[in-house]
Amino acid sequence: MRFSTLIQSLLAFSAPALAKNSTYYNPVLPGWHSDPSCTPVNGTFFCVTSTFISFPGLPIYASKDLVNYKLISHVWNRESQLPGYSYATDAQQQGMYAATIRHHQGTFYVICEYLGTTTNRTNGVLFKTTDPFDEASWSDPVLFRAPKIDPDLFWDDDGKVYVATQEVRIQEINIDTGALGPVINLWNGTGGVWPEGPHIYKKDGWYYLLIAEGGTAEDHAVTMARAKKITGPYSPSPHNPHLTNRKTDQYFQTVGHADLFQDGNGKWWGTALATRWGPPSESYFPMGRETVLFPVTWNKGEWPIMQPVRGVMSGWELPAPSRDIPGTGPFNSDPDVYDFAAGSQIPRNLVYWRVPRPGMISITGNGLQLVPSKNNLGNQFNNTTPSSKAISFIGRRQTDSTFKFSVDLSFTPILEGQEAGITAFLTQYANVQLGVTQVNGKATLRFNSTESRNKYVSVPAAWVGQPIRLMIEMATPSEYLFSATSASSNSSILELGKASTAQVSGNTGSFVGTLIGVYATCNGAGNDALDCPASTPNAWFKRWRYQGVKQWVDKMESVTSELFNQ
Repeated sequence: MRFSTLIQSLLAFSAPALAKNSTYYNPVLPGWHSDPSCTPVNGTFFCVTSTFISFPGLPIYASKDLVNYKLISHVWNRESQLPGYSYATDAQQQGMYAATIRHHQGTFYVICEYLGTTTNRTNGVLFKTTDPFDEASWSDPVLFRAPKIDPDLFWDDDGKVYVATQEVRIQEINIDTGALGPVINLWNGTGGVWPEGPHIYKKDGWYYLLIAEGGTAEDHAVTMARAKKITGPYSPSPHNPHLTNRKTDQYFQTVGHADLFQDGNGKWWGTALATRWGPPSESYFPMGRETVLFPVTWNKGEWPIMQPVRGVMSGWELPAPSRDIPGTGPFNSDPDVYDFAAGSQIPRNLVYWRVPRPGMISITGNGLQLVPSKNNLGNQFNNTTPSSKAISFIGRRQTDSTFKFSVDLSFTPILEGQEAGITAFLTQYANVQLGVTQVNGKATLRFNSTESRNKYVSVPAAWVGQPIRLMIEMATPSEYLFSATSASSNSSILELGKASTAQVSGNTGSFVGTLIGVYATCNGAGNDALDCPASTPNAWFKRWRYQGVKQWVDKMESVTSELFNQ
């Protein structure tokens, strides 16, 4: 590993010598985990990230060592919390925008804004629980009319509670009713576009205001100001920007949208989002914006010094390694080994694109059952009702630069257009598919990507009527390989096609990241506004496997996923 760049950056920031340094890898939450916010409670760090229209939304991760993060619940986990919102959301990157998590007097709070529905239901939402390990305990939201996105929540010493939002402004908020006080403008940043993602901290008699600005792409940065009163006036830091990788050739780019917190030893840390897309890989970043961790030196009365984000980090001594965290969810670095036995629950790290229609996706005696949707992964065949936009899809985040994924599909199409398969999915406008369908009365494998439109290969006769194993593998971060074989015999492998990861990097999904999963559709067949014809067969999936292979930590360096996750 090369540490020269890291050491030079540390010297440039003139940070004090760090005793008992720990070395770790970024990102600490690989895969699509944008806009992180974290809060420490009794030796455990609880973090939340953005999810937009994916469901369940707002995952809560718990960690005791800042390296291993266990998915313990989702804040937005049932349709009844926000009835009708999901089906009324058309755009691919609207929904649950950047959230803040805070803990106060025994209660956890997650505050967010649900942005953009066809029925203009945009609202600030404030969820509460006293037990984040119990998913059902997350409350229905307190709604408030958020003037802008990215709400923060801050309790002042006098008991008043404030919400800060984009641009940057604060208002008093009643956390039980959602009632808001007058808007008070605090600071416009240093001139970068979109001053947003505010967080307020009180330290040494100062109110410190941390924001993101410059947009969430190449010019993203973290800047700060401070004041003696929460309402200001705020004076900008002479050290702005406090954190950025803009105008560098670093592998980690788009660094920003940070949150700061202390560990049990009083040492400060920060999380932020970043994208692994530095040269020469600017076109290949399918995992989108991920969560990185950085040490912070924050001496009394002074401005904090944030260590620049790199793939290999050296900073404060980390808490002792531990995976002793309750709950049934997986750690983010765990492989998937799912057989979908009857009576089991859908694994917590699998998500949908919008709230699924009731009965669309379930576990039965035959495995994970998908009832085909009228809409396929891309086109909208019917727009007469908002709920028609639900697609029959479920997937997990791609969390490794290279990986192997496979799943066994049992599906017997009886008409053309009936299809089920696997996908690398960014949005409904950007995805790669390998499905089993019917063409001219024969079972057929269809591979579809931007580079290879609708390549058809007949299913070998020996495979017909048997489960088919569909696979995605990556040899480099720039390319997927889709293939198939028989799940019940030692058949040869059919390579159906390769797809550049550039197809699922940014563009229509600049806020989100790629999901690896399965789907089923009748491609618009039938006259019903919502459902496929009753004769459409269901699809069943078993033996779901995902295994990370390597993580790139620099533009020229990678480590095995096993070593990366230690």
